[in-house]
Amino acid sequence: MKTETKAVDIDRDKGDFAYPEVHVRDAGRGLSEKTIHYISDVKEDPDWVREFRLRGLKTFLEKPLPTHWASKDLEAIDFDKIRYYLSPGTGAKRSWEEVPDDIKRTFERLGIPEQERKFLAGVEAQFDSEAVYSNIKKAVGEQGVIFVGSTEGLKNHPEIFRKWFGKVIPIGDNKFSALNSAVFSGGSFIWRQSETSASGLLPDQRRELRAIRAHADHCR
Repeated sequence: MKTETKAVDIDRDKGDFAYPEVHVRDAGRGLSEKTIHYISDVKEDPDWVREFRLRGLKTFLEKPLPTHWASKDLEAIDFDKIRYYLSPGTGAKRSWEEVPDDIKRTFERLGIPEQERKFLAGVEAQFDSEAVYSNIKKAVGEQGVIFVGSTEGLKNHPEIFRKWFGKVIPIGDNKFSALNSAVFSGGSFIWRQSETSASGLLPDQRRELRAIRAHADHCR
C-alpha cells in the first residue's frame, strides 16, 4: 500500500536572502581529484585522510543516486555546479563577540533566538565549510570527555580520531555518504572514557554530560 506524504509547511522567506560574501579559499565548482587535493592541502590533512577522501570520491562516482528510497527529485541535482569548499579564512572564535559581523548578521536574519545563541556557547557554529565559533564548555573536558571540532580532534587526538572516524556511516553506505567522506569539513569530535563520571557537576552540567555520553555512544 502506497502512503502519500504531505508537504511540510515551511516559511521559506526566512531563508530567502543573501549578503555579500568574501571567501579567501574557494575550491571552485565541480568535483574531481583536483577538488579533493585542494581541500586536503588547505586543511593540511595527513596522508591517510587524503586517501580516505579519494576513496570517497571514487565511491561517489560509482554509486547510483538512491532514488529507490529517496525522491526522484535527486536527479535534478547538478553536482558540477556545486562549490564543495568555501572559507572566509578565519579560525573558529572562542567568543561570540569575536565572530565577524557579517556572519553574526546571518544568524540574526535566520531568527536564532537568544537562548539558542547561548546554547551555541557549548558547541560549534559552522558557516560555509568551516566552524566560525567554537567554545566547548570547560566542565565537559574536566569530566574526561573530549568534545572539540573535528579539525582540532584530528590534530590533537590523531590515534583516537582515526580509530573511530567514519564508523557510523561508512563511505560505501550510499552515494551521499561517499560524497560527505570526500569533501567533509567542520563538524564535531566527541569521545569519552566509559568510566566518565558526572560527580561534582551542577544539574544543567549533568544533563549536558548525559546528552554528550548518549551521542558519543551512538557514534562509536
